[in-house]
Amino acid sequence: MNTDFAPLLTFVGAATLDALALVPRYPAPNERLVAAELAYAGGGPAATAAVVASRLGHRTAFVGAVGSDEEGERILDGLRSEGVDTSAVVVVPGARSGASVVVVASATGTRAISNRPLPLVDLARPEVTELLSESTWVHVDHIGWRPIMELLRPLSGRPQISYDGGHQVVGFTAADLDLYAPTVEALDARFGPLSTQDLLRAAQNESGSAVVATDGAQGSHVLDADGREAHVTSFTVDVVSTLGAGDVFHGALVAGLAFGAPLVEAVRRANAVAALSCRALDGRSAVPYPHELADFLAARPDAAVAATH
Repeated sequence: MNTDFAPLLTFVGAATLDALALVPRYPAPNERLVAAELAYAGGGPAATAAVVASRLGHRTAFVGAVGSDEEGERILDGLRSEGVDTSAVVVVPGARSGASVVVVASATGTRAISNRPLPLVDLARPEVTELLSESTWVHVDHIGWRPIMELLRPLSGRPQISYDGGHQVVGFTAADLDLYAPTVEALDARFGPLSTQDLLRAAQNESGSAVVATDGAQGSHVLDADGREAHVTSFTVDVVSTLGAGDVFHGALVAGLAFGAPLVEAVRRANAVAALSCRALDGRSAVPYPHELADFLAARPDAAVAATH
């Protein structure tokens, strides 16, 4: 797809290289299991979301940091091969890149993750400011939220800001976000054991804008800026792994909004993209291109209908 005239979307935060193993169950101590599949893939919430938006037809840029190691080279190569602009990524001399070892148990559909933290850098650099000034949306994860909000909050005419709220961040507030996109589980941890509707209202009272909360196989819950609620059901596919599905959802959601889709329709499309991504062990290789997504949705005209209340 020609992206010359597509809006620029910038994604800020974590990028990792993941080593993945698909096993029937978690091994016992000192046990060796034969894996059904082994893979190495790029990961990280913001980086994966950038890849998704690029596949769906946007110009995208990623802002973050990698180490001066082989993993860092592979992370950058993976982003560039997907058409993501990495000119604002800092390669930190002598540092090790973010990396994870992920074991996926097919019997339970669960995963265990051990990660090496990624290098952190100052994001308030001229090349970052230039990207942000050209962007329609800026999507941030738990790494990118604080520095980007500090940089953009005082500015008038700033891009719209979306936040992946799947991680708990000390001092976090949803104030001044244009889209707050947590999990229902994360909202429960923040606001207590309330109904889903009350959790979304509590989040919107803080943000003052749209809230979209993902709930795994239950789909997504929407509360738009005007207070309209909707539940958008999920799609059924043959699942290999749900690793990265939330990151994929966020990239597709921001892409849909940037292309002008109404919020509920953007959520419906993001649900479809996230479901399709679960056909592979990693979070990226099965992300659909626009023609594949269109065919998938055309074959399911009555699926994932939003129930508004």
